Amino acid sequence: MSAAATDTAPAAATMSPRQYRLIKALDIGGLIATIVTVIGAICWAFPLYWGVITTLKPEEDVVKPGFQPWPEHFTLDSYTHVIFGTRIGQWYVNSLTTSIAITVIVVIISALAGYAISQLKFPGRRILWWIILASFMIPVPALIVNPFVLMSQFHLINTWLGVILPQLVYGPVTVIIYKQFFDSVPKEFREAAKIDGANEYQLFFRLYLPMNWGITTALAIITFIGAWNQFLWPFLVATEEPMFNVTVGITQVTDAFGVKYSRDLGSAMLAGLPVAIVYLIFQRRVTQAIMLTAGIKG
Repeated sequence: MSAAATDTAPAAATMSPRQYRLIKALDIGGLIATIVTVIGAICWAFPLYWGVITTLKPEEDVVKPGFQPWPEHFTLDSYTHVIFGTRIGQWYVNSLTTSIAITVIVVIISALAGYAISQLKFPGRRILWWIILASFMIPVPALIVNPFVLMSQFHLINTWLGVILPQLVYGPVTVIIYKQFFDSVPKEFREAAKIDGANEYQLFFRLYLPMNWGITTALAIITFIGAWNQFLWPFLVATEEPMFNVTVGITQVTDAFGVKYSRDLGSAMLAGLPVAIVYLIFQRRVTQAIMLTAGIKG
């Protein structure tokens, strides 16, 4: 008999019936939780699977009655039409340019604002902090009319600046996260650096910012994904097809003879592909950003 068996036998012999029933209940509970998780994952993934499969079918097969788990006639016509028959390349450029610009500006301004509110002493600092917190109570529709009027008065309709500038107002949550991090940095680091003669710019760029590159990366990724997925504001401010971003442009992939399901789903898949790739590559950072946004410290 092995040593492991001799060690397990006394433990099983000394286990009370109550403990044994508890362990069995935990095993059954774990099995049920696993089954529910698998069912939930299938329910979540099935629409994505069905969308991909639909894009690989000709339109005649899509509208056929009955359940078809796999294409009878494989085709890439939906993707070729979207790629070569629309301006999706231009829409990609517009989305990429505006999303990167929004991400860079929001992260830089939020980091500087969070540092100032956390570490600097100036009149109105507490009032400014409460204004940032109060901005969460403003509904999103209230942030549409006034920016649109301003963009129209400044003749920024159908321009990248018109798309970018109003979307910078979504930065307060990033400011709050930066402030929380800067508040958690031990004051001894700041005092030691100031003794060595560091000014505020050196403290920010050489001490505080390098300490939170992980948070900065996570916030940049989640900001980029949010900017890429924006639809309402780009839909309002971009009225000419060359200025559409991807989310607005795919709504223009229509047909004069009715709805083309395969073609529409193909354009939707191509629109969501960059975000899916970014999420798969930076999955851990995106999860960290979501936890930070929810106020959970990792």
